[in-house]
Amino acid sequence: MFYVIALLTGLLFGMGMALSGMIDPNLVIAFLDITGHWDPTLIFVMGGALMVFIPGYLLLIKQRQQPLLTETWSLNNNKTIDWRLIIGASLFGVGWGLLGVCPGPAITSLFAGNTDVWLFIAAMMAGLMVSKKLAPIAR
Repeated sequence: MFYVIALLTGLLFGMGMALSGMIDPNLVIAFLDITGHWDPTLIFVMGGALMVFIPGYLLLIKQRQQPLLTETWSLNNNKTIDWRLIIGASLFGVGWGLLGVCPGPAITSLFAGNTDVWLFIAAMMAGLMVSKKLAPIAR
């Protein structure tokens, strides 16, 4: 049941990104370009998502002592801000700002028929493999 719900929520998330235009790199770059030709339409997408998420979180998730489909919560308790976090977040932000693509919209865009994101997905997978190799060294 866990995997069915995960699949359904992933499909719903992907459809929401596709319908809202978040899989269009030009729209994302226009949203991030606050000093040029800024397009604020993605604010409404984010606002709509928060209007659905916040009540759902407060009513369905926050009050629970135990998750519905597993024994324990899967939360990261690491609150440390270290150089690995800063470098990773910076690389993510620079890549998103330059290309207008991040992992979720890239995969959704691929399933929507956009073959331009293949290079991004290949680079993302290579980055994941390199980071797994470097993780034991960095500790």
